[in-house]
Amino acid sequence: MTIKVGDSIPAVTLNTLADGIQPITTAEIFGGRKVVLFCVPGAFTPTCSERHLPGFVERYADFRARGIDVACIAVNDAFVMDAWAKAQHVPEGMLMLADGNGDFTRAIGLEMDATPFGMGMRGKRYALYAEDGVVRHLAVEAPGEFKASSADAVLAAIA
Repeated sequence: MTIKVGDSIPAVTLNTLADGIQPITTAEIFGGRKVVLFCVPGAFTPTCSERHLPGFVERYADFRARGIDVACIAVNDAFVMDAWAKAQHVPEGMLMLADGNGDFTRAIGLEMDATPFGMGMRGKRYALYAEDGVVRHLAVEAPGEFKASSADAVLAAIA
């Protein structure tokens, strides 16, 4: 079942890299906070590296000015997410979340089969906005699209 507006974020443990791999739960990420979570099909891939992540890097201060935390997630490991964050000059405070086994992606029903491209199971491109762990906005892109999940589109949608 695909997550929808009004649903609670499921309880899953993800990973980040800081002095080694650090587990972080969805309760820690979303509890008592306003959070935009955007998913990319893969770190270092063209649209993700040229448009999706850079848009959130550029608009990070705009989200923070509204009291909104920003997190990026991908079905990649924590080492890849950390290397990508450094390469993309991700600001301190923006979470780069590794869903290495796709547990969160499956739990919210937004997985996509990228095996024809040699990438295995990945997450669809989407952005969601949650308040205290409840989804208030969800934009899932059609395959090959990049519109509704951009930083500008999310800012406009939650204004």
